Amino acid sequence: MNTIRHWVNGSYYEGSPAETLPVENPGTGVSESEVLVASQEDLDHTVEIARKAQKAWGNTSLAERTAIMFRMRELVLANQDRIATAIVQEHGKNYSDAVGEIQRGRETLDFVCGIPAALKGEYTSDASRGIDVHTIRQPLGVVAGVCPFNFPVMVPMWMHPVAIATGNAFIVKPATPTPTASLIVGELYKEAGLPDGIYNVLSGERELVTSILDHPGIDAISFVGSTPVAHIIQERGIAHGKRVQALGGANNHAIVMPDADLDFASSHISAAAFGAAGERCMALPVVVAVGGVGESLAQKVAQKARTITVGYGMNEGVEMGPVISAAAKQRITGLIDDAEARGANVVLDGRGVTIDGHENGHFLGPTVLTDVPLDAPAYTQEIFGPVLVVVSAASYEEAIGIVNSSPFGNGAAIFTNDGGIARRFTLDVEAGMVGVNVPIPTPVAYYSFGGWKQSLLGDTHIHGPEGVRFYTRAKAITSRWPSEAGAYSATMSFQREE
Repeated sequence: MNTIRHWVNGSYYEGSPAETLPVENPGTGVSESEVLVASQEDLDHTVEIARKAQKAWGNTSLAERTAIMFRMRELVLANQDRIATAIVQEHGKNYSDAVGEIQRGRETLDFVCGIPAALKGEYTSDASRGIDVHTIRQPLGVVAGVCPFNFPVMVPMWMHPVAIATGNAFIVKPATPTPTASLIVGELYKEAGLPDGIYNVLSGERELVTSILDHPGIDAISFVGSTPVAHIIQERGIAHGKRVQALGGANNHAIVMPDADLDFASSHISAAAFGAAGERCMALPVVVAVGGVGESLAQKVAQKARTITVGYGMNEGVEMGPVISAAAKQRITGLIDDAEARGANVVLDGRGVTIDGHENGHFLGPTVLTDVPLDAPAYTQEIFGPVLVVVSAASYEEAIGIVNSSPFGNGAAIFTNDGGIARRFTLDVEAGMVGVNVPIPTPVAYYSFGGWKQSLLGDTHIHGPEGVRFYTRAKAITSRWPSEAGAYSATMSFQREE
């Protein structure tokens, strides 16, 4: 069995391998590798290495940092197939979804190739007579990222390019089911010329996260995952004096108005609900259909979804792979069973799907539910699977009330051809990312990503301008030069004598 190591100080690192965890291929149900679990001693060693390396890196010119990021961007493009294959084997998503994830992550590298502009300060001359004021932004030091399984490349790339380009050292803790992509990234950073110790990877579970939160040598932590864990990250990190960026869960809604093009809407809703097997925080698990279009919309989405090819992610033509684990499949199936028992109508049933040659894989087909009670867990919880719940509302006012009653506020969308209703929705909806006829309104990387309410703890979004601010501290400098005042006096005196 292959043993997956850590990445520390520019090379693979075994540390003190007292424990390993299995890494399963969700498409086969077989554990093909095992990953080392980092100990407290491994973390202490890594932090010590990172702090020493960061002192020099923080003083490296912006031109040199930018040159490394340009090289890194090209290396990610050149190694796209290798990275995507690793994602499919450990996460299960189909190959094209894996490539798309890499491309979205690479957008952050695009952004930090312009980091000199993002780090420009402000300057005021003669704020008072002979006194100038200017600001600079300096790196925090050593920062860490705790990442989810569903985007093994994209989510870490929302973090480490910005952290590194702004002068920090970075420690990533990937999800234990999907560690390999972060290690490939380490190899590429090395090839790009990044100094050793600036990018590091340690694998582990809850104990390692707790140690990261408590460690006095780590200055900040970025987190993407469930809301309950985000609360723990925020509270414990702040208690230990860290800057915290904690993105939680989601249960995104889209409103479909009666004037919407239902063929257009159903096609895009199907892709948003079932792409990546629904395992993404910007998936679309709930549609609120207004004015009696719910049944027609559900049928059209089901018709689109029936054409989706479910299978092993590396096979040609596959559009949707398995969910991450047997436990995830059981949980999702249980939510569907519960909704049906509560009176929901199963318009399209994805339970019981099997794939020839991959009978032990964790496959589910697209599922569409209507008449789901609003207190059913299939509606109230983040399903994180290929399930779409269609609920109905008599009016826009009722629909926006349903959307805003959710404790989450990550993303929200509306399908309509009425510009006035669309504009009103963008102002009314309580969500951090909003789409108009766009069901997954994830902003490009030169904007920042993040939701409202229980989808974001704190107020700092990830990547883009807010990411730069998160990984740096502002310093205001007020200066006066007495020698300059003396020179002015001497000149003025000489002129008077003439």
